[in-house]
Amino acid sequence: MDDIYRIANTDAGLSSEEIRVALLQSLQGRRLRKVLILPPDFTRFHSNAGFITNVYYHALVDAGVQVDILPALGTHVPVTESQWVKMFGDIPYEKMLVHNWRTDVVKLGEVPADYVSEITEGLWTDPVSVEVNRRVMDPSYDLIVSPGQVVPHEVVGMANHAKNLFVGVGGSDMINKSHMVGAVYGMERMMGKENTPVRKLFDYGLEHFLKDRPLLFALTVTTAPGGVIHTHGLFLGEGRRCFTEAVKLAQRKNIDFVPHGLQKCVVYLDPSEFKSTWLGNKAVYRTRMAMADGGELVILAPGVERFGEDDQVDKLIRKYGYRGRLNTLNEFKKPENQDLRDNMGAAAHLIHGSSDGRFTITYAVKDITKAEIEGVGFRAADYDEVAKRYDPAKMAYGYNTVDGEQVYFIPNPALGLWIDRERFEKED
Repeated sequence: MDDIYRIANTDAGLSSEEIRVALLQSLQGRRLRKVLILPPDFTRFHSNAGFITNVYYHALVDAGVQVDILPALGTHVPVTESQWVKMFGDIPYEKMLVHNWRTDVVKLGEVPADYVSEITEGLWTDPVSVEVNRRVMDPSYDLIVSPGQVVPHEVVGMANHAKNLFVGVGGSDMINKSHMVGAVYGMERMMGKENTPVRKLFDYGLEHFLKDRPLLFALTVTTAPGGVIHTHGLFLGEGRRCFTEAVKLAQRKNIDFVPHGLQKCVVYLDPSEFKSTWLGNKAVYRTRMAMADGGELVILAPGVERFGEDDQVDKLIRKYGYRGRLNTLNEFKKPENQDLRDNMGAAAHLIHGSSDGRFTITYAVKDITKAEIEGVGFRAADYDEVAKRYDPAKMAYGYNTVDGEQVYFIPNPALGLWIDRERFEKED
């Protein structure tokens, strides 16, 4: 199949019909009996992958094709029924398969240690296992569709494509080590860029172990002002090029440069989407390149009720906290901290979620105690109290003046990357 690209002519984005026509075109000429779809989970609701999955599902089922849907959970909790309905519409909830990143995978091979050392400039020298959910290797599937959003990402640089396979429906070794590679190499060196060391891990796995699988990528570039999804581009392809083209558009649509470092930034986390700091710390990841030294990041988190997405990771976050890169790496090396070494993804997350003392992070919460928030290294505040001053319903995206104070407001940190242009140009 030749790649199919659709790029919107206006900021309103592609219409549902334009997207539908392109998706149906990607199915033309295929003789299909059984199809596996790997959409993102609800944490990527604004990817518009739910609509894409719905279109594919009905077109295929109407043609007599068996369709299985395996959300690319990674380490996240399964999609709830209410989330499913909101994201995937009238597809029966019973069609959902649940990926278990610890047990439901097969090992295909590994990325060799010498190559890992080469791409990380010697910062990581262990081989990395390449694992995927066993269904991806099931020969009965005539087509495997991988929809999802290309957007700046703290671990890989730009999200999606092979990441959806090797992390979304991948196994523990790749998830853990890829996160550690990203943390050790440095987020600021990678975020918003296409060809990073972590991306090269995924590319290696795709080229060496999945090149014979019938993969079709359906990549979007979206924004969601006011919570309304605008799909600026749709990139359909079976190879790597569709990702490169999507990255170019995402870099234009999803990276916002601010003229100088932000002294006060307020980020809102929609309670339907962000229940944990594991997800909510996108407020930290995506703004840290925009924050001024000595500035304050205030995270309005009315739905945050825990730290990790599962009990094991939650326990590790409570134990070690968000206390900076060097501190976490020091704890990681201690012989007695085998629990942290066995969960490298959690260790990487702790590094990503800290400001390294450069700016303060205040979590304003309702459903978790201030003592718990402070116990992991953040400042804590009462949500209702803070929201009276910085009302997310009244502030506009970007710069606001609140009681004489300049505040930069971000209504959803998952949809972009913010960078201080002054610092960026100086370091470049």
